[in-house]
Amino acid sequence: MSEESIIDELFAALNVVVLERLEYDSFKLIGTAPVWFVELYADTDLQQHLMPGLKFPVLDNFLVDAEAFWQKNKLGRIKSGLWTETDLSGQEFYLEASAVCLNQKKILLIASNYKEHQFLLQKARENSLNYYNLLKEIQKKEVLIHCIVHDLAGQLTGIKYCFELLSLQNLNSKAQEYLNIGKKQCQKQETLIREILDAFAAEVESLEGLRIDLQQAPDALACVLEVVNALSPVFFLNQIDLRLQIDVDKTREWKVVGEKSRLERTITNLVENAYRHSPPNSVVTIGIAEEGDFIAITVDDMGSGIEPEVATTLFQKFSQGKNSPGRIGLGLYFCRITVEQWGGSIGYKTNSKGGAQFWFRLPKVL
Repeated sequence: MSEESIIDELFAALNVVVLERLEYDSFKLIGTAPVWFVELYADTDLQQHLMPGLKFPVLDNFLVDAEAFWQKNKLGRIKSGLWTETDLSGQEFYLEASAVCLNQKKILLIASNYKEHQFLLQKARENSLNYYNLLKEIQKKEVLIHCIVHDLAGQLTGIKYCFELLSLQNLNSKAQEYLNIGKKQCQKQETLIREILDAFAAEVESLEGLRIDLQQAPDALACVLEVVNALSPVFFLNQIDLRLQIDVDKTREWKVVGEKSRLERTITNLVENAYRHSPPNSVVTIGIAEEGDFIAITVDDMGSGIEPEVATTLFQKFSQGKNSPGRIGLGLYFCRITVEQWGGSIGYKTNSKGGAQFWFRLPKVL
């Protein structure tokens, strides 16, 4: 089979008619005509000179434009736009003509089956939209699962360290037995939480649906004190001092844009991060300050600081330090997308005396 015959069959398979412009508005068929074209020209010898302007009146104006285009012998093509034709059996075809120049020849292409093409494109768009919506729903469920389990993990940590403190007391045998049961159940629950977090370790790029109610704006200082109270046993048992910065004004309101439970979770994540990187007999300090239209919350530790190789990815999903002392690398990522959703910013810096300071700013509510 010659190369020319292959091209002819290819155009026919693609339902494209190839016509070469002759004189007196007539054209000759190049190659093999598709079935639909044969049916539309059932009463005509396709080997004769064809006049598509008579067969398809809609082409009259287009052929005028096509002739001007061919005279310029330019690259590219011009199109007629879609129109419909009906054959003798009543079957409808969607057609579109194109004018092109090929080796000084004036070529008219007429393509069919646009109805099917448009249908397939529409279905593809619908499937793509459905897939996108499905991903969004999955992501929402994943972030919800992570938030719930993360909260459970935080509460469980407090319970576990309370048990550790109780074990230092002078308990009778029965109380010690109950205490051991509680500690064992805590260990099982921690294992279960770890498995859930490993299975659903993903969050969406933004927290859609976070509703900001300024009437219910949280007080940043109250949230900080709540976190300090909840985590004090953990810090005490590990000989780390968790304290509020001494110059914080406790007599005023520190209301910020946000939601109380998520704000407490954000502060908890930063404080727990400081705890995991703090040596014994050190101090973790939480500060609150007003910075223009924003309220800034800082968490300073006396640890080893941030490794340069992880500094640029610190707030990205699944980012962990060199020794990976955290859980699964979602804590700081959660902090970032939460704070940014509320119109704030978050970051860190290295303290001059060692350790790191993590901070975030939220718009204040007057």
